[in-house]
Amino acid sequence: MVGEEKMCLRKRLSKSDENLEESEEERNSSEESLETSSNGRIDIKQLIAKKIQLTAEAEELKPFFMKEVGSHFDDFVTSLIEKSASLDNGGCAVTTFSVLKGENNHRAKDLRAPPEHGKIFVVRQSLLDELFEVDHIRTIYHMFIALLILFILSTVVVDYIDEGRLVLEFSLISYAFGKLSIVMWTWWTMFLCTLSIPYFLFQRWARGYSKSSHPVIHSLFHCLLFMVFQMGILGLGPTYVVLAYTLPPASRCIVIFEQIRLIMKAHSFVRENVPRVLNSAKKKSRTVPVPTVNQYLYFLFAPTLIYRDNYPRTPTVRWSYVAMQFAQVLGCLFYVYYIFERLCVPLFRNIKQEPFSARVLVLCVFNSILPGVLILLLIFFAFLHCWLNAFAEMLRFGDRMFYKDWWNSTSYSNYYRTWNVVVHDWLYYYAYKDFLWVFTKKFRAAAMLAVFAVSAVVHEYALALCLNFFYPVLFVLFMFFGMAFNFVVNDSRKRPIWNVMMWTSLFAGNGVILCFYSQEWYARQHCPLKNPTFLDYIQPRSWTCRYMF
Repeated sequence: MVGEEKMCLRKRLSKSDENLEESEEERNSSEESLETSSNGRIDIKQLIAKKIQLTAEAEELKPFFMKEVGSHFDDFVTSLIEKSASLDNGGCAVTTFSVLKGENNHRAKDLRAPPEHGKIFVVRQSLLDELFEVDHIRTIYHMFIALLILFILSTVVVDYIDEGRLVLEFSLISYAFGKLSIVMWTWWTMFLCTLSIPYFLFQRWARGYSKSSHPVIHSLFHCLLFMVFQMGILGLGPTYVVLAYTLPPASRCIVIFEQIRLIMKAHSFVRENVPRVLNSAKKKSRTVPVPTVNQYLYFLFAPTLIYRDNYPRTPTVRWSYVAMQFAQVLGCLFYVYYIFERLCVPLFRNIKQEPFSARVLVLCVFNSILPGVLILLLIFFAFLHCWLNAFAEMLRFGDRMFYKDWWNSTSYSNYYRTWNVVVHDWLYYYAYKDFLWVFTKKFRAAAMLAVFAVSAVVHEYALALCLNFFYPVLFVLFMFFGMAFNFVVNDSRKRPIWNVMMWTSLFAGNGVILCFYSQEWYARQHCPLKNPTFLDYIQPRSWTCRYMF
């Protein structure tokens, strides 16, 4: 099959060579006609006009040529990878490459294996690392850096005019990341519990399953203990710390996001290894397939939520690359700080001087679109690209496809699949696929609805704890509008106008989220209640609050 692809490429190249020869002959004939002008002299104006004409024709043909070459090259490389990727019996990482025979092989989109094998891991770069090698794309990166410099200059100049001196206190950052000592010991407690308890429970269940006279009761008992760990220790413990110690917003985010990450990691570890033990017991094998502690420890730090005993690895660690990624994370942090300082705080600090009305709300939403979109892009770049690539490089983790080209999406279904591949893979294999496995494949719509519900609830849970109030704006946008767009604006929409519509709705949605939550935050800061009840935490205060001046 690879030979056939090469022959096709050679035929295309030979055709392009023939076209080039024909154009060369035409150019030579035109040059000869220029040389045989009146009195044996070359007409300079005619020569310049001909060169301009040839340049214009070349510019017209260039995009078609590049598009044709790019599409053929992408198809060739994609088919080569898909036909050469094979899995071992355990469905783990790609270990060998061989050509699969047969013309009717199903094209595995994005190297996705059949459900019984799960996700295939291969060595590949992140998309932005590849795009930044193109000067045109890297210029966009430089534009964001220039905008950050302007934000810094604006803040410095305004502070100097108002205070008569340079103010470099970064009070907003110091407040948001306060009480870090509590965050650290909470994280260490969560991590050590996740490292020890799920592994101990699984090892004890696996080694005793085949020996037990009542394997079902034995399994249910250990399953119950694991659920108590997931919901009790990892579920309630960090939540209690966040609420009892009144951590500031960024510190809360660290604890809650790590809580969710470790819960998903523990579930993946158990979910991937239980079928292996059951198959081993069915075959009456003497060896019990229990992973080593080192394999489980590596997985806890690896930038993936899908467990494998082994992953494809890179040969060396580029420490300069690691330093650059962490430096960019720090730069994005200050970028967000300056966006809040220059665009958000002045807007929302005074917005409640006016009574709550439709006019105030509409102006707030449209004024929030620019900072909302900038914050979205910075969070994407800082976490999904820089942070995950830094840990992948330190661990020599080969598969860096943490996201895809979500910015080119013409449908929300494609956007959800490509925005955050790490979380999407977990939801696809452990929520969507397992739902279909339990309730059969007839309930695909119900399975998709269940995945949306789980994702919306977890997003709203994290946001409610991080902000210390419940205001289900994100839940409504995600569960209702997002789900509706997923079914209506589906993969059949391919025209560029749908990409414009996707970006327009994304801009508007981020403006709504930033506006509503910021209004509620400032309303609760300026209109506190002396003895708040549970209903006061879930009732929006921005609708009734009036600032006292």
